[in-house]
Amino acid sequence: MNTIVDNNSPVKIFVKDVSPLPTRHASVIWIENQFVKHRDKLLWVHIFMFFAFLGMLFAPLFLPESAENATPLNDFTVLANYLIWGLWFPLVFLSVIFSGRSWCGILCPMGAASEWANKIGPQWAIPAWVRWEGTPIVSFLVITILGQTLGVRDHPEAIALVFGATLLAALLLGFFVGRNKRAWCRHMCPIGLLLGVFSRLGAIQFTPKFKKSGGDSYTEQGICPTMIDINRKEESRHCIECFRCVHPTAKGGLRLDIRKPGTEIENIRQHNPNLAEVWFFFLGTGAALGGFLWLVLPQYQVWRQTIGTWFINQEQYWIGEPGPWWLMSVHPDRREVFMWLDFFTIVGFMLTCTLLLGAALFVATHASAWLSGYVGGDKTQKARFTELGYQYAPIAMVSLIIGLGGELFESLRYLGFGDQGIGLIKASIFAISLLWSLHLGAHILRRQGVKPSRRWVPLVPGLAGNIIVALAWWPALFGMF
Repeated sequence: MNTIVDNNSPVKIFVKDVSPLPTRHASVIWIENQFVKHRDKLLWVHIFMFFAFLGMLFAPLFLPESAENATPLNDFTVLANYLIWGLWFPLVFLSVIFSGRSWCGILCPMGAASEWANKIGPQWAIPAWVRWEGTPIVSFLVITILGQTLGVRDHPEAIALVFGATLLAALLLGFFVGRNKRAWCRHMCPIGLLLGVFSRLGAIQFTPKFKKSGGDSYTEQGICPTMIDINRKEESRHCIECFRCVHPTAKGGLRLDIRKPGTEIENIRQHNPNLAEVWFFFLGTGAALGGFLWLVLPQYQVWRQTIGTWFINQEQYWIGEPGPWWLMSVHPDRREVFMWLDFFTIVGFMLTCTLLLGAALFVATHASAWLSGYVGGDKTQKARFTELGYQYAPIAMVSLIIGLGGELFESLRYLGFGDQGIGLIKASIFAISLLWSLHLGAHILRRQGVKPSRRWVPLVPGLAGNIIVALAWWPALFGMF
């Protein structure tokens, strides 16, 4: 703070220092200028993506049944499935490392459709239950579990139902609430939550040219469609990179910057750490784990058989009847019909995995936070817990890619990789994410004031948490215990 004294007045005028922003490479400036120059053309990109998305969802419903030996090269249904689960789903997560939430602002048809609907709707105020931080977590868990019971990776009807219902929800929410904003993208989108959380790891950030004090702030006023107070912006998770706030020749607004991946989490206390995000790391990783393990573990089949036998002994025969098509997979022509027994055991198994892994990571992080305070870490136990929870971001992201986007790795078979080769690739990626998680944990502890000689003490529970996740994913990496 500089003090300026007017010799003709006894009043002191205080002027806040404005630190100059780092100089940018010419390539970054060029990229920024290109996006700004062609910003008006994004409408046509959104229109193309919207109709392409509808085509992939609903065209397979009107096509003949795919042959068992069909491939993406000779069958559109198989191609659409591969584009969604083999390319889009896993690669959109990996993209946040290099380009943040660019998918949301530049390509996503759901967010764009929600905003279009908002322009003709009544624009009611966004209700509190939508703005609740836990809403996208619940949305993600519901979609993930429902996707498993419907067989969303195997049946075109399930893909159309899950993604079609999600699109309808985005349209309805956009139509009714918000005032020229994307309430869906900020508050409810399950994919947006994932990309937003992991964008904190990314190499892209949009920085205020003249930052106001007071910390990151939410506002429904201003130009930002996801309700960021752009002059107080500190975190990346809500920024969809639509470039509406970027004006290179203006003195205000935001600018595009490049940073080292993981920088935001290394300095998370300066970027609005959020406890809801930490719980998502814990619960989202567990849900992804459960969605994979019920398919491969013999223990699940034993559990299913035991529960089914108990119900039959109680003469509760309804447990063996098929359920409704909109709740579970009922495809007799494809030799897959889920009963109520399957529905309840799949849901129960996934929720059990979610809670058990979440509890294990909670205990490990709580121990790290307590030990950090014991060896000199600053702030409260809750604040240290929230900051240290972010160390699991890399391993959580890789868990989701391996568990829910496994089709990407299966495509490696076309390149000649066998089970051992694919398992080695998965294990290598997982090992890198584990080391990155430990690296982030060490940097967070450094920001908490823990001396290097003592930093290993609170890192031990963090390592234990990572090892627990790694062991839980062992069947996905190697196909056996």
